Amino acid sequence: MNVEKLKIKYREKTLVDISFHIENSLALIGQSGSGKSLTIKALLGMLPKEMRVELKEGFDFELIAGKTVAFVPQNPFTALSPLTKIKKQFFVDEGRVAELFKEVGLDTSLLERFAPELSGGQLQRVVIAIALESKPKLLLLDEPTTALDPETKTIIIELLKRLQKKEAFKMLFVTHDINSAKDLCEDVCIIKEGRVVESGKIVQVIASPKEEYTKTLIEANFTNRKFRK
Repeated sequence: MNVEKLKIKYREKTLVDISFHIENSLALIGQSGSGKSLTIKALLGMLPKEMRVELKEGFDFELIAGKTVAFVPQNPFTALSPLTKIKKQFFVDEGRVAELFKEVGLDTSLLERFAPELSGGQLQRVVIAIALESKPKLLLLDEPTTALDPETKTIIIELLKRLQKKEAFKMLFVTHDINSAKDLCEDVCIIKEGRVVESGKIVQVIASPKEEYTKTLIEANFTNRKFRK
């Protein structure tokens, strides 16, 4: 999948101007405000109406229309309705839901519960199951492990790797956590102020970063986060 000359504009100012290719799994990494979240919202058609998107002619607009794209948001604790049973938050039949729960390693008894009754790891698995119900070709991940403790984060990363191998979807992982990205993705684009400043195989970029900005991201410590189990 190619994204060529994606531009996001607000009035006369260009906030994002990037191109990238998703061969299998790509991490889009940058600090807060770098434009990575705007990029993923543009691909989902979720930008505020005052912003406009420009893409090179020939881009597959069917993808960004959501027909073959699924989304896993940053915070599983706010992604689901707290007042609706889990089973009512799917749009497929019970048989398919049971199949999806098996895929993500959840017991179907949880379908009778409400979101506040589940742990962070369980909720993220539910969100992933919902994302996979349409059998997407592209899975967009907006920092899906940020709100999780380190142990649960590792479990979710391994789950996503296994599911991708089985279901053969492509992944775009938006994050500023290089450690998680290198465990999940093959390729990386480093984004700064809406532009790609470095890209390549993630293992190579981490081992030999060319840009000072990339070095800063690699050296930064992201351990001072609040996690919820």
